[in-house]
Amino acid sequence: MGAAALPASAQTYQDTALSATAVSSATFGGSNLTVTNGTKVITLAGTNVTWSLHGTVPSGVSLSGATISNSGTASSTATIVADATDGTGNAEALVIPVALASGSIQLGSGTVVKVALSALADSNVSGTVKFSATSSISTNAINFAETNLPTGLSSGNPTLTYVGGTAAPGTYTGVVVTATDADGAVLHGTFTLTVEANAVSSYGDEVNRFGNGFDSFRQHQFPGAIIAGWPATQGDPATHFLLNNGTHQGAVQLEYAPNGTGTGLCVSDPGGGWSSDPLRDGLILTSCNTGPWQQFIPQSNGSLKNLATGLYVNPNGTGAQLRGGASPTTWGGSSYRFINFSSLPA
Repeated sequence: MGAAALPASAQTYQDTALSATAVSSATFGGSNLTVTNGTKVITLAGTNVTWSLHGTVPSGVSLSGATISNSGTASSTATIVADATDGTGNAEALVIPVALASGSIQLGSGTVVKVALSALADSNVSGTVKFSATSSISTNAINFAETNLPTGLSSGNPTLTYVGGTAAPGTYTGVVVTATDADGAVLHGTFTLTVEANAVSSYGDEVNRFGNGFDSFRQHQFPGAIIAGWPATQGDPATHFLLNNGTHQGAVQLEYAPNGTGTGLCVSDPGGGWSSDPLRDGLILTSCNTGPWQQFIPQSNGSLKNLATGLYVNPNGTGAQLRGGASPTTWGGSSYRFINFSSLPA
């Protein structure tokens, strides 16, 4: 299985990136799928498969083994879908036009269409893993689910993301992705997943000598939310952050975590890269990533220097947005220390 999951009492992590090897796709193990008329019934056949009906079928239509029958009395035409599943859970579908009469079901006019999935693949995109596949009916939607994931990661469709993940860093083999199309065709694949993560070292806030800490303005929880200076307390969730080990040597990363729950949003100085930021180097929340904009290097005088901009985190009074400056403030407001939650004022 690769790296083992840690017990609940062990070190906890905030995931920072995922990457995957190419998907090794399975092959449908059934063959010779056919549909024929019997006496008032339709008979399905195939090698190494079991049959099921997919979706909503007309009232009275049912399947027993490989035989489709109809107990209804109304005459009509319809389309039903039968799924053939092999012993490993891969499936192909048959879309069947039928004609219904009292106590009878027969093949209708039109062609039986076989639906199969192919080209199951993944791609590594900005620390996430995105899945794709092709259905033989190009208009069919395809959903994706991942299983055998390390503890701390949740399945994503079509993208498996690190955001909010708490899996231990490591390489995990035998992870399974399953693609399912709208007609019930199924294709499995396996891949190896690599998790990058920071150890969560503390929960609390960066607080300056005047008691003002980092604050997500009005408890806003979205990319672009302003980070202001505000009295840091246990009772104010806006002043709760996880202090993560940075992805660059000597740096730290601050993830907004109201009441201790990480949001996947980290403090950033975007250096003017966000038009919605009121100040060119005003601090805001952005989706946590490994880039230098979210990396702050503590200095010997207590100030925090942003790795990307080279600017220092400076306050401008209670309630005002924190911003980057060429040097720390002369009055001492830029001197911060991280205070654990248990030591914050109630």
